[in-house]
This record gives sequence, C-alpha cells and structure tokens, in this order.
Amino acid sequence: MRRALLAMAAAGLLATAGMTGCTDGGGATSTGSGSGSTGGRPGAAPIGIILPDTSTSQRWKVDDPKYLKAAFDAAGVPVDLQNAQGDKARFATIADQMINDGVKVLMIVNLDSPTGRAALAKARAAGIRTIDYDRLTLGGGADYYVSFDNVKVGELQGLGLIGCLSAQRAVNPVVAELNGSPTDNNATLFKQGYDAKLQPMYDDAKYVKGPDQSVPDWINSEGGVIFKQMLQQWPNIRGVLAANDGLANAVIGVLKQHNLNGRVPVTGQDATVDGLRNILTGDQCLTVYKAIRPEAEAAANLAVSLYRGAKPAAQTVGQRIGRIKDPESGAYVPFVSLTPELITKSNIQRVIADGFADVKDVCRGEPYARLCQENNIK
Repeated sequence: MRRALLAMAAAGLLATAGMTGCTDGGGATSTGSGSGSTGGRPGAAPIGIILPDTSTSQRWKVDDPKYLKAAFDAAGVPVDLQNAQGDKARFATIADQMINDGVKVLMIVNLDSPTGRAALAKARAAGIRTIDYDRLTLGGGADYYVSFDNVKVGELQGLGLIGCLSAQRAVNPVVAELNGSPTDNNATLFKQGYDAKLQPMYDDAKYVKGPDQSVPDWINSEGGVIFKQMLQQWPNIRGVLAANDGLANAVIGVLKQHNLNGRVPVTGQDATVDGLRNILTGDQCLTVYKAIRPEAEAAANLAVSLYRGAKPAAQTVGQRIGRIKDPESGAYVPFVSLTPELITKSNIQRVIADGFADVKDVCRGEPYARLCQENNIK
C-alpha cells in the first residue's frame, strides 16, 4: 500500500511537471507548439503516451522519447509523455490522470495485458481513441496497433543463431533459450518465430534442446541469475537464444566467469550500444535492429490523424495499415507493421548510418576503437 501511495504521488507530480519540459526519460515530456484546453486541466496535452520502464531496454529511456518528441514537434501537436518505471500502480495512475485531463488520444506500451486492458477500457468509456504502441494488449480492443512483425524478429534470431553455430561447425550443440517476459505478447511472438526455426534442428537431432525459461518483466539481472542456474545444470550449453540485448549482456557476463564468452554464440535484439559492442568483440553473434524512428513517426502520425478526426490512411501514417488477430479476444485490430533487420559484425555500419547508434558511443575506448577501425565502422 505504501508503495502504491508513493507511486500515485510521484505520478501526480510528474504529470504536472511534464507540461513544462523534457526530462531524462523517467518523467513526463510536453512537446509541440499548441496549448489550450482539451476538456480537462487547462493547457493539458491532447495526446497522452505511457512508456513502460527505463531499465529493460535503452529504447524506453532514450530512443522512443526522442523520436516521439521529434515527430509530435514536427506535427505541432503537444503530447504528455510519461514513463511508468515498471510499476503497474503508477501506470494506472498516469492513465487515470491523462483520461481525467481529457486527452483525445491515449497511446500505451503496456506492462502486462491486464493493466493495459484496464487503461484502454477507461479511455474507451471516456470516448478517447486508443493506440497500442509496440506491444499488443491482449483483449484490450485498442483502435490501432503499431509495431514490428515480431514473429519475423524471432525468425531472424533463430536463423541467425543457426548461422553462428554453423560458422563454428558446432556438432549437436545444446541450445538454451532465455525468453522475454511471459506477460509480454511480443515475447510470445518472438519465441514463436525462433522456435519455428530451431525446432526442426531439434527434431532432426542436429541440436539438443536445452533449458528453456522466461525472464519475468524482462529484468536483466534476473536473466543473469536464471542463466547462471541453466549453465550449472547444463554445463555443455553451446548456444544461447537470448531474447534481447539486455538479456544477452547478462548471459555474456555469466559466460565470462567461465571463460566461455566468444565460444558460445549468443543472440540479441534492439541494436543497443552494448549489443553492438558485444558483437564487435565476438561475445554476441547478432542483434535484430528495429528502426524505432519510423515506428515512432508512424505512431505519431496515426495519433495526430485520430486527434484531428481524420481516418488514418497509409499515405498519412507513412506505413501500410493491415490487421492482426488478437489471440485472446479473436478480434482483428488495425495494424501498422514495420520490418526488422538482422545485424551482425558485417553490417553494424547500417545502424550507425541510420543515426540510431552514435559511433562515438560504440567505438569509445579499447578494444572498441581498434575493432571499429578494423570493421570500417565510422
């Protein structure tokens, strides 16, 4: 109860502070040139966005706030952008405040489907248009969903790991799977994708299926603890399907303790600076790049269209609008789908050239400066 009360108080302060400027990603951001009342608190932004946390991936702290802010600035529409910091009570409090403030559009990245579903239901009851951003809220009934083809993300991870094991000429390697949060539908889709590629290898006895476990709430430190236990029980693990770069980094930390880093291929996702640096050293064999800028721009264009009362179209959103079936409700949700890209040492420059990662961060210090020069990364 004490934690919930503190979370509610903090969220209220952030909601107030958020209308005045941009924080470091842990609080609120008000962007755009407009002001005026939206039916709630005078001057409240017409579009509210709730991001999930700032600890499981750099994207939620750095990348998405930056690209979303730029997109709404370009459209001249204010936005109240806040982060739930992994706290479900805080997420609910922020959503309630935005709804009471009279936002016209609510965009969320849920912490889990029940929490997201409750916020979407309240918004719908208030006549507010809704967008699931990056993660589909199962049974939530959002008006639109913007994300990547997440099954494809998993397929790239699975195929990439197969390629890395082949390059090492691995024979009957034991493969461990360290999955994302069981409450995140994206993690389910990633696993669906990589299992589709790995299962035939298990069935043909080319690989041995080792430990397979999910990491609650994508907590990297917990992922490290789980993998340490995996390695104790399966000391002959020779490949790791880690669902994102944060979990991959935790795995690599454990492998280093046993002098197995670089000898055991590890996958990742998100093309983080740490992930790219681990690829350069050979400790991580790949990551999957999801170009967040076009995702954020598509979501912002969609939100602005809904706010202005227009029917979103491919030419205004900037991406094709299809549909996806909600596996819980069975309903189809309009879906703006973007395409992920496999990144290995051979094409890290692609992420740098796109402006997603700063070469100064990737190549800072040794051995990274030398490895960047050797791989023509600049």
